[in-house]
Amino acid sequence: MPAEIRKTLLHVENTLIEGGKAAAKPLQLIAAMAVIKNPWAHQGFVEDLSLAIRDCAPGLGELLTKMVLDAAGGGDRVEAYGKSAIVGLNGEVEHASALIHTLHFGNHYRNAVGAKSYLSFCNTRGPANAPLMIPLMDKHDGGKRSHYLTIQTSVADAPASDEILIGLGASIGGRPHHRIGDRYQDLKELGHDVDNPAAV
Repeated sequence: MPAEIRKTLLHVENTLIEGGKAAAKPLQLIAAMAVIKNPWAHQGFVEDLSLAIRDCAPGLGELLTKMVLDAAGGGDRVEAYGKSAIVGLNGEVEHASALIHTLHFGNHYRNAVGAKSYLSFCNTRGPANAPLMIPLMDKHDGGKRSHYLTIQTSVADAPASDEILIGLGASIGGRPHHRIGDRYQDLKELGHDVDNPAAV
């Protein structure tokens, strides 16, 4: 059975000035969110989550991806991306994780924006109006610190105790005035192989 969606929300934030200085390129942050009924609510401990994952995750991934792309003006404009979920207080963190940590969900977004890096993520449990934190990183380069960003928002009436709030995030641009370099500069200074940063 597909996800039972109570509402969808779109958050768009534009930063024009940072540190008292105008941004050469304004930063736009986008979050597409859905509030759904927890498919495992009121069932006690469920051993096998796979059936509901296959039923719910693909449609959610497709819906939220379309919302992000429509707001961004296309997948090519998205520079950094991430995902997040908050399960209501009567659910398990595993329920939040189950719907976003699957290729049935994430591949819609990853393929639509032509990404090479993994989707950064956050999964928590909380009450209505709990902060939804969506960590972002560059869609092609996990070492590009200018795009280490976090979208923070909340939904006043979600998640209810038997709901899950799910979000996809995107940035157009990096942090204004970023000036801490990239991971590769640190690796080089510390004498590591810059061509193989994953080995460190």
